Amino acid sequence: MCGICGIIDIKGDPAKRDSVASMCDALKHRGPDGEGIYSSPGGVACLGHRRLSIIDLSSCASQPMSNEDGSVWLVFNGEIYNFHELRPDLEDRGHRFKSHSDTETLIHLYEEYGERCVDHLRGMFAFAIWDDKKQMLFAARDRVGKKPFLYYYEPGRFVFSSELASLLKSGLVPKNVEPGSIDHYMNFGYIPAPDTIFKKVRKLPPAHILTLGKSGVKIERYWDLDYAAKIDISETEAAAETLRLLREAVKMRLYSDVPLGAFLSGGIDSSCVVAVMSEFTKVRTFTIGFDEKDYSELRYAKDISLRFDTEHHEFIVRPKALDVLELLVERYGEPYADSSCVPTYYVSRETRAFVTVALNGDGGDESFAGYERYQAMSAAEKIGRLGLRGAARSLACALPDSTDAKNIFRRARRFLSNAGLPAQERYFRWVGISGELSLSSLFSPEFMESVNMESPLRLLHPYFAKEGGLSHLGLLDRLLKADVNTYLPNDLLAKVDIASMANSLEARSPFLDHKVMEFAASLPASYKIRGAEKKYILRKAFSGLLPGGILNRRKMGFGVPVGRWFRGELKDYLRETLLSQSCLSRGYFRPGSLKRLVDDHVSGRKDLSYQLWALLNLELWHRKFMDGRA
Repeated sequence: MCGICGIIDIKGDPAKRDSVASMCDALKHRGPDGEGIYSSPGGVACLGHRRLSIIDLSSCASQPMSNEDGSVWLVFNGEIYNFHELRPDLEDRGHRFKSHSDTETLIHLYEEYGERCVDHLRGMFAFAIWDDKKQMLFAARDRVGKKPFLYYYEPGRFVFSSELASLLKSGLVPKNVEPGSIDHYMNFGYIPAPDTIFKKVRKLPPAHILTLGKSGVKIERYWDLDYAAKIDISETEAAAETLRLLREAVKMRLYSDVPLGAFLSGGIDSSCVVAVMSEFTKVRTFTIGFDEKDYSELRYAKDISLRFDTEHHEFIVRPKALDVLELLVERYGEPYADSSCVPTYYVSRETRAFVTVALNGDGGDESFAGYERYQAMSAAEKIGRLGLRGAARSLACALPDSTDAKNIFRRARRFLSNAGLPAQERYFRWVGISGELSLSSLFSPEFMESVNMESPLRLLHPYFAKEGGLSHLGLLDRLLKADVNTYLPNDLLAKVDIASMANSLEARSPFLDHKVMEFAASLPASYKIRGAEKKYILRKAFSGLLPGGILNRRKMGFGVPVGRWFRGELKDYLRETLLSQSCLSRGYFRPGSLKRLVDDHVSGRKDLSYQLWALLNLELWHRKFMDGRA
């Protein structure tokens, strides 16, 4: 696990080596164990690398790394879990190895298969290869987007890095804010790939390869999940195969030359991972919790740790924890509004004190249907077919409201008020953060002229179009595909990558093994949701390993009680930041509307925690990256 960066400049400017050194320095947290820089003959390409040593701790595995004759050079971030299986065939084909690293396997795969080397990889990765003979850069990102790859391109120059702050350190990237990205951010809480907060700066999307040659940049998708090709398999067989594939995925991710452990939330996914890990090794588990009991899963994590005799560690997150927020703003590099990044950072920090690698349960919900919205969307479809949408809206208005996000009446109001909407808009309401807040009343008239207010909703159109596209799929498969391509890489995986790597910790996700995901996609919807039971086949697969209290408990989610904190210890901080002259004068928002949002939440009239958290992070981002101040 590492940080990568580089500059390709056809002018061969020798000064760019200093720029790459500055970019590397900004990635030191991702790779504290070493640094390397390579400049190609003629100076066209300069590649930089920061190393976090996980496999083959010797200097032979240092990067940038070359092939035998020095014509191909690689910088690589991630892990290739099947490199032991790939190496013998490459050796039989005449390739010579100087290390025992997965990095070198990747170089020889490229030599043998070219751009199709990605088809052979089982792991997480973002890498760039400079082919000096072809005068070409080849880059790729893993299938679901666990590792980041950001770049800036203008004719004659290409700059890339693992993080946006590092990209800016090149001194070659203009900081021009893209208004449409602000709009997307305020709707989703993140900026979806390929866009970033800056004009002309892009994210390489998951499952895509990029080539840079004389004709410019070409980007191509190399993998996708096929939800249409369902297999004929019994429940018993499906459960057995689910367990087999997860055992295989976990076992592959236990290979390491440094200590490893596991994040344990107490939910079903991380509990499954710990259960399988314990079959192969003594497990160290790490859990985060809150003083607010309705947000904390500590007791469930403790039950799992006792069942599998793990070496267990707990950490409590309190409002003071937001002291780390400005650091996270810098690491994310662009506005990011998932508040669970804070506890994820702290559990990563505590974990790093004991181990260098941690397995987690990310991806179980997106493959096996664990989110409440899947059932809510299905139920709303039935209400529509019965002609009860008007009645649902009336009932929603009649129910009492609450500022407590976990209140049963508030949850019912949310479901019933959304039930009458078209599927695309209904899903948008479930995954978006704006809620019932009208952004048109928050955005200033001048800012609204610079954006297309329908653009965020259109982002979801491919998954809900009535004709063509994915219209042949059932509702659940379309929802799963939407999540795998939007919410998973842009929110969840970005969160874990940045929060873990900020602490020089490698996070591995067995549920995101592409073999596991492909099998889950091939299962019928009834194997994922059965009546009121989500993750039906996963629960069946682990029924003999996990206690019923874990298998059958309702999903809590990794929520953070920021709404309560904003009414308590943090209310002055909130006001001082969002109602400061700098924030009110940005030009994005109507000052009066911004003041009302803060007043309505702090007074308890409304719960606007998601929106205020997004606004807070946007202002802190501006101060750091645009104003140059803390």
